[in-house]
Amino acid sequence: MKLIIVESPTKAKTLSKFLGKAYNIESSMGHVRDLPKSTLGVDTEHDFLPSYIIPRDKVKHANVLKKIAKKADEIILATDPDREGEAIAWHVAEILTDASKKFSRIVFHEITETAIKEALLHPKTIDLPLVDAQQARRILDRLVGYKLSPLLWKKLSKRWLSAGRVQSVAVRLIVEREREIEKFKSVEYVTIDGVFENQITASLVSKDGVKYESMLSFDLFDGKYTTTVTSIQNEQQAKDLIKDFQKPFTVTSVDKKEVHRSPSAPYTTSTLQQDAGRKLYFSSKKTMQLAQKLYEEGFITYHRTDSVNLAEKFIGEVREFISSTHGIDYVPKAARLFKTKSKVAQEAHEAVRPTSVTVNSSQLTGNNGDINRDHVRLYELIWKRVVACQSSDAVFDATTVDIQSSNGYVFETSGSIIKFDGYLRIIGREVEDKVIPNVAVGDVLRLEAFTPLAHTSNPPPRYTEASLVKTLEEKDIGRPSTYAPIISTIIDRQYVTREEKKLAPTELGMMVTDFLVKYFSSIIDLLFTARMEDELDAIANGEKAWQPVIAEFYEPFAKILATTYETAEKVKLTEEAIDEKCPNCTSPLVIRSGKFGKFVACTNFPTCTYTRQYGEKIDVQCPKCGGDMVVKKSKRGKQFYGCSTYPTCTFAAWKKEDIK
Repeated sequence: MKLIIVESPTKAKTLSKFLGKAYNIESSMGHVRDLPKSTLGVDTEHDFLPSYIIPRDKVKHANVLKKIAKKADEIILATDPDREGEAIAWHVAEILTDASKKFSRIVFHEITETAIKEALLHPKTIDLPLVDAQQARRILDRLVGYKLSPLLWKKLSKRWLSAGRVQSVAVRLIVEREREIEKFKSVEYVTIDGVFENQITASLVSKDGVKYESMLSFDLFDGKYTTTVTSIQNEQQAKDLIKDFQKPFTVTSVDKKEVHRSPSAPYTTSTLQQDAGRKLYFSSKKTMQLAQKLYEEGFITYHRTDSVNLAEKFIGEVREFISSTHGIDYVPKAARLFKTKSKVAQEAHEAVRPTSVTVNSSQLTGNNGDINRDHVRLYELIWKRVVACQSSDAVFDATTVDIQSSNGYVFETSGSIIKFDGYLRIIGREVEDKVIPNVAVGDVLRLEAFTPLAHTSNPPPRYTEASLVKTLEEKDIGRPSTYAPIISTIIDRQYVTREEKKLAPTELGMMVTDFLVKYFSSIIDLLFTARMEDELDAIANGEKAWQPVIAEFYEPFAKILATTYETAEKVKLTEEAIDEKCPNCTSPLVIRSGKFGKFVACTNFPTCTYTRQYGEKIDVQCPKCGGDMVVKKSKRGKQFYGCSTYPTCTFAAWKKEDIK
């Protein structure tokens, strides 16, 4: 009997569909070994030797695996095709060494019969450089987390605080964006639209060849504005200009051209999370959970990837599918090949794609009750993207018309109509046609009206999960598999909250960030964090040993840590007074911050221990006890309405209209 070990029961069940009784397929139930929770688990004096243990909740299952392994003729490790999967395979082999069996490692990027049987024909050994890279990341994160967190407890007087090598950088980005918003000064400006005959609306763009500026551009990644003083700053200036316009208004330019628009590359982990957030409103965590299920059920390829590569065989299948479904005109003459921008992408991997192009979203559920509507929606997004990427360009007829007054004021309008929908037939159109009426150079157009439009420049937007993921990727902070847990962690730690799907820092998040920037600026520096990712990649490629990389980081870090313990002053969260007295002792009440966010507490603590949850009052009374209803947030950051007297009264509602 041959024993195949995978990570999850679902994956084991899917493999069982393809392999006969000659194989026993078991799950490791994730990681079988890890660093201990109660201690550092890393010997900083002896080459950073890790002390791995089998967690208490995994001991029973590990013993079962050992018994099964002893009866096996061969043990095949079939964990996921990335660093973490390689590390799990290594840990499994380590705990089963007394089985005295030969281990082999197989790798596949999709759970299909063809892929599994092909992998079994080409067994490998465990890739130790990949294991070392994962170990290095785990040890780095443990050193930062277990060394910095106690410092935060001491200096910020909160024993539940934590710091992380990458999570702290993510919080810093959100905090710095919030401060850009706070210091932003709006600029008012005016644009002028002219309405001409034939329902042509055009915007004033220049005078005697000099353009009117009307926008402030914001660089989402650099977090900086390019500020331009607008040419038309108020309505009075606009009115003065309108008085200066002189007839006739003549068409001076008609530019017609055919424009081709090409489809986007297939999804990587990052772009999938971004689009699922933008189009389906899924959190990064939810997207990855749904994708994990789709992968383990055999519907999509491995979903943790930074490659946009597609298998040649799959490209052929997609092109044939497009031709048979939509016609030969929708298939480009040559297959589209996309180049991965990431310098560390593994091109042997593929983009996220369906395992079969012929399986549409309606076929997913079938007899599988575990596949729900959200799985179907995500699959449909993936399916459309990859089919579109091998479809023909969309072709538009684009027209730009310039209309000039006799004294040099130029108005411009542009539009386009679709000539051939191409890949848009697959993904749908997001913008409707804008038809420009037929005019020719020299035509004189009757002016019907001028409309000055007042605008106010907006501050930079708060990050959404999608834009934060995009920024992390652009700046080489973390890797595809880390984005979802990073965001989930900083929300769970109450450093960041979701407000109308945007990420906003809490007072606690700002305070912790300020402390870390002041004393550990080199550690939570964006360039430093990106360079560390490069070092981990070098380890994975076998170019560097992991211990020197850790040592190079730890030695200066330990010195800064020791100095900060001695010199840093304690920081206290500010308390916000409220116009209320404690119901128990009549002392003033204040708003404080705790592990689960803000709460109301008595200033007479510890003599008086009165507390209650904090929430903004609304003009509705609790239908159960008559107390004030307040806006609250759950531990997951979701807003709800609860009674201010909690825990005395536990009434709660998700919607305001449900309070009756």
